[in-house]
Amino acid sequence: MIGRLGPVLAAVVVLSASGTAQAAQAQPVPEIMAALGDSISTGFNSCGWYVSCAARSWSAGDNGEVRSHYLRLSALSGTLQSHNLNYAVPGATSADLLGQVKKAVAAKADYVTILVGAQDACVRTEQAMTPVATYRRRMDAALAELRAGAPGARVLIASIPDLRRLWQVGKDNPMARTFWTLGRICPTMLAKPSSTRRADTERRNRVRARVMAYNRAAAEACAAYGAGCRTDGGAVFRFPFTLGHVSKWDYFHPNIDGQRALAEQTFDHGFDWIDPR
Repeated sequence: MIGRLGPVLAAVVVLSASGTAQAAQAQPVPEIMAALGDSISTGFNSCGWYVSCAARSWSAGDNGEVRSHYLRLSALSGTLQSHNLNYAVPGATSADLLGQVKKAVAAKADYVTILVGAQDACVRTEQAMTPVATYRRRMDAALAELRAGAPGARVLIASIPDLRRLWQVGKDNPMARTFWTLGRICPTMLAKPSSTRRADTERRNRVRARVMAYNRAAAEACAAYGAGCRTDGGAVFRFPFTLGHVSKWDYFHPNIDGQRALAEQTFDHGFDWIDPR
C-alpha cells in the first residue's frame, strides 16, 4: 500500500548495496514455505466480515486470482505443492515474530515471508508505538533464531505499507472516515481524518516517519542475515494503492485486488528462482 516519494525508504539503499550481486544468483524452488506476520498476511477481511482468509494471502494463499508467492513457486516446481503454511496472526506485532519463526523452524520451512510492523505503529497513542530500537532488536532475534534452526532458509521481508497514503486516498470518502472513526482503526494515523490542523498533520507525519524507520531497521537486519535474505526494496511502501485495493469492510486491510498487488510487488522484487523445467 503506498505513495512514491524519493526519500521514503533507506531500506532500498541498504539492500541494494549488498543485494545487487546476490540478485544474479538464482535460488532453487523451496519445498516448504511459511508466511509470518500480521493480519495482512492472513488475508484478513479479503473474503468475509472481519475474518482471515488465508486462501487470499499474498504470500501462502492458494486463490488463483491473487497469484501468491506459493502459486507462482508451485508453477515452477511441484515440490512445494500443499506445503504452504501460514503462521501470521491478526494483530501481531514485532513482539510476536520470534514465536512465529519458531513454528516455521519446527515445520522445516525453507522459504519464509515476513510482513510485520503496521500494528507496532497502529496503536492508541504515539507514545505507545514500538520504539525503533526495540523493533530492530526483535527482528534481529527472529532472524537469528531462523538462521540457527534453518540455516538454509531464504527470507523475504516485505516493507510495511505507507499508512499516510491510506489516509490520503480515503480522507474524502465518508464511508472510510466512518469506519476509521467508529472502529478506532489505526488511531495514530487515522484519528480525526478530516482534520487539517497542524497538530494532526504533524502527528500523521511522525507516524509515517516511524513506519519508514521500521522499514529501514528491517532492511538492515535482513542485510545482516546475509545472502539468504531479501527485502522488496521498499516496493510495497511505494506502491500507489487506491481505495480499490482495500476492503470495504474496514477501509484498511487489502482486499483481493490489494493482496494481488502485494504478491506482484514482493515477488518481482524478491529472489530469482531456478525453473527446473
